Amino acid sequence: MKAHDGMYIGGEWRPAAGPDTIAVVNPADEQVIGHVPAGTAEDVDAAVRAARAAFPGWAATPPAERAGRIAALRDVLAARKDEIAGTVTAELGSPLPLSQAVHAGVPVLVAGSYAELAASYAFEEKLGNSTVLLEPVGVVGAITPWNYPLHQIVAKVAPALAAGCTVVLKPAEDTPLTAQLFAEAVHEAGLPAGVFNLVTGIGAVAGQALSEHEGVDLVSFTGSTAVGRRIGATAGAAVKRVALELGGKSANVILPGADLAKAVNVGVANVMSNSGQTCSAWTRMLVDAERYEEAVALAATAVAKYVPGERIGPVVNAEQQARVRGYIEKGVEEGARLVAGGPEAPRDQGYYVSPTVFADVTPDMTIAQEEIFGPVLSILRYEDVDDALRIANGTVYGLAGAVWGADDEEAVAFARRMDTGQVDINGGRFNPLAPFGGYKQSGVGRELGPHGLSEYLQTKSLQF
Repeated sequence: MKAHDGMYIGGEWRPAAGPDTIAVVNPADEQVIGHVPAGTAEDVDAAVRAARAAFPGWAATPPAERAGRIAALRDVLAARKDEIAGTVTAELGSPLPLSQAVHAGVPVLVAGSYAELAASYAFEEKLGNSTVLLEPVGVVGAITPWNYPLHQIVAKVAPALAAGCTVVLKPAEDTPLTAQLFAEAVHEAGLPAGVFNLVTGIGAVAGQALSEHEGVDLVSFTGSTAVGRRIGATAGAAVKRVALELGGKSANVILPGADLAKAVNVGVANVMSNSGQTCSAWTRMLVDAERYEEAVALAATAVAKYVPGERIGPVVNAEQQARVRGYIEKGVEEGARLVAGGPEAPRDQGYYVSPTVFADVTPDMTIAQEEIFGPVLSILRYEDVDDALRIANGTVYGLAGAVWGADDEEAVAFARRMDTGQVDINGGRFNPLAPFGGYKQSGVGRELGPHGLSEYLQTKSLQF
């Protein structure tokens, strides 16, 4: 694992404008594993200028050729899967099997989907006496989080490249080594200089400079709702487009007659995956009163399998550890019943949090309303289906969710009434072509598939 001491700008690694660096820490043992440059506004400006210079040529490149470049990038990522997985495990702390299957595997799948879309997408259509052109929006400023460091990069960069846009990426400061590996892959895949550029740094400096830069046409941000609001306000003042994938407090609704054991076990696994650091995690489990205690017992048994340091990793840093433990303390303070886990650190070293399950959670409790971003599950009781819907829709978020019913028809009927962007029906599988994004304060716009590609396009009509 080698950390670059410069920025990837204009097709080459260049020295950073300033001397400051960011230490990269392994959250499992709290050891420093590398340093990357802390980018400045000067670095961002150089990257944006490189992207602007490359834009006309990339936008004019035929879609089939762009598709070939993205396919080459996919192949490089696939060939370096083991290196990527090891790097993610080192800087995020996720167990290696999760890093191999999800953190390294899913981005290859998504990159491949955009290679195919770039070749087949209808960038032009006829409407009466008009020809409608879908053209790239321009330079994209992509700001990505640490929880799925490579997937979030690919989910922004691949559709932007497919659309004909050029990109400046500012990755999360906790997981910059994965972003540097991606830049190496871009270079190895032979993308033209300036089409993709990387600036590492902290959000308040490099991220802000990128989102405010007048040479950026669209800001694509994934992260907290609070930061998303600030980016949206800044972009609005400049009449600049944004795509925001923000927080979530997703409901896992188990209807009467559903397979309770399966729904509970899959639901617990969903929340514990990636140490609970998933914006779309089903952190609220809704169960009818008649089977409530059975569900609680099943959840307690299921969560016991997630041993810290073995099946579940640490959270990303000390600040996040303190934040999640604070939410667990708040749950106890507000009267929720602690079924498993608790606020005590389960290990002496590393930023671990005990996998935690709360019962007797009411909809107004803090742990039922706010995004915790850790391995914490709240189980809520409902009286009837209308009550379940009221609870499911009763937060400011609407990113994802799940419904389990006696049959798909019943579950779909309920899902249609949910105020959320994506719902899994009776354990539905991940689909890289399905649009992902939220209602309400969970964001603006969509990622993945053709809907994700359309975020990076603007429309022109020609009348004959």
